[in-house]
Amino acid sequence: MISETQFNKEIDLIIANAIREDVGDGDHSSLACIPKSVTGKAKLLVKDDGILAGVDFAKKVFHYVDPDMEVEVLLEDGTSVKHGDIAFYVSGSSQSILKAERLVLNAMQRMSAIATKTNQFVKLLEGTGTKILDTRKTTPGIRALEKWAVKIGGGENHRFALYDMVMLKDNHIDFAGGITKAIEKTKKYLSDNDLDLKIIVEARDLDEIQEILKTPGVYRILIDNFDYDNTRKAVELIGDTCLTESSGGINEKTVRKYAECGVDYISSGALTHSVYNLDLSLKAV
Repeated sequence: MISETQFNKEIDLIIANAIREDVGDGDHSSLACIPKSVTGKAKLLVKDDGILAGVDFAKKVFHYVDPDMEVEVLLEDGTSVKHGDIAFYVSGSSQSILKAERLVLNAMQRMSAIATKTNQFVKLLEGTGTKILDTRKTTPGIRALEKWAVKIGGGENHRFALYDMVMLKDNHIDFAGGITKAIEKTKKYLSDNDLDLKIIVEARDLDEIQEILKTPGVYRILIDNFDYDNTRKAVELIGDTCLTESSGGINEKTVRKYAECGVDYISSGALTHSVYNLDLSLKAV
């Protein structure tokens, strides 16, 4: 994963771009009818059940819009919430609260949905030793938020982007002329460019796993679209040589069975691409 410094830069970029997109040259609805001097207070009302995520992000948004706004947090990120809970109060300029409102709600609703779904997977994996990973199947422009939400829900982050880890998938392997050539070319490239990146290699069958194991330096093998029986065989073949990861359409009904095959990780794009927003509202008090 990327460094904390780089992650925070991504969050700052998301906020700046989102406010640019939403506010433009001014929130004319508020400017038209609310004097600049008026102050107010609002509450973040939870109208659904799930895992709360995005409170810390909301604080960043409010302070970006207006450093004088104050946020009183009642429920932290990662808290299990129910309909009727109040997550926080925000007070300050009424114009500023309204300017930040939509970004806060859009982000928190989606982040909470992702955290909730991730937490469901985490609970299904309890006692197996297998960890759930996200993927790059995220909403363009807000990947940092979605991966942050996965962490809040108890999951783990895969690579952040194309630049912080090498992942040799089927197309890379085919274009490179095979698994061994792809791995050897990758190792040379990393050495030539003084890059310290972990290498993950996708396997489509047991024969490919055996070929991968002949070339040292692979951090993790992606056991992609295997059935349960072949996943168990793959884990046995790999042993302690490197880490293992299952992927390929794994859902809530199948995740436990794949974990019981002995893999270290299971990755699921559904954590970020198949969620329904948690219902939240920001209401004046």
